[in-house]
Amino acid sequence: MNKLPILLSIPHGGTRKPVELEGHLSITNKDLFDDSDPFVMELYDVGDKVERVIKTDIARAFVDLNRSLQDMPPTNPDGLIKSKTCYDKPIYTNGKEPDDSLKTMLIELYYNPYHQAIQKSIEELDLQLCLDCHSMASSAPHFSPDKTKSKRPLFCISNNDGQASSQDVLELLADSISEAYSIDRKEIFLNDPFHGGHITRTYGNKPIPWIQIEMNRDLYLKSPWFNENALSVDTAHLQKLNKQFENSIELLFSKI
Repeated sequence: MNKLPILLSIPHGGTRKPVELEGHLSITNKDLFDDSDPFVMELYDVGDKVERVIKTDIARAFVDLNRSLQDMPPTNPDGLIKSKTCYDKPIYTNGKEPDDSLKTMLIELYYNPYHQAIQKSIEELDLQLCLDCHSMASSAPHFSPDKTKSKRPLFCISNNDGQASSQDVLELLADSISEAYSIDRKEIFLNDPFHGGHITRTYGNKPIPWIQIEMNRDLYLKSPWFNENALSVDTAHLQKLNKQFENSIELLFSKI
């Protein structure tokens, strides 16, 4: 089977701590896990079924690749180089916060290469669609646009309110996800609560259509699949969800 003409971006793919921050951190492993997009590489990476997968294992708590270079504390504690997690937990030991030179180093080592890889892929591949792949907490954390609401849908897919892709493609993707995951179409929200992050806004329709996907963690971070003490998930369940994602993008391209 030919590769699907898709680029997958997985910018929040891990919990690795940059060695450059050794001696600076106060964040606990549980807080780091809660701030991450747990297991998104297992959920979304379909390998050579698509043209390319761009991913990282650096935790978003330290370098958030889905933020602009100007999005920094103190204006936004949940910015590119954060001061707090999305649950308002401090990341650094008091007095050990990164200075400007360390921030610059982190950006050069981890942020710039990721975006250069996206730009290179757009230039050299014959792509028809790009997907920015994430997970979301079942209810909104402290730093979130919908923190006053009580519950989130099973999926949110977004195209920057029609600016990053056509609404037709967004609707077709929603239908395909509904079919592949066997969930009610009403459980898939469009541009709510998210409208598309920095990556989707920056690259969408320039010239490739771009859609952000957010999968609700209730689909895998709950009983009977999730071991809260070990922070582990049943491997077979993750493989099932990965296959359903693969099926959803295959269905999409059968409809376009």
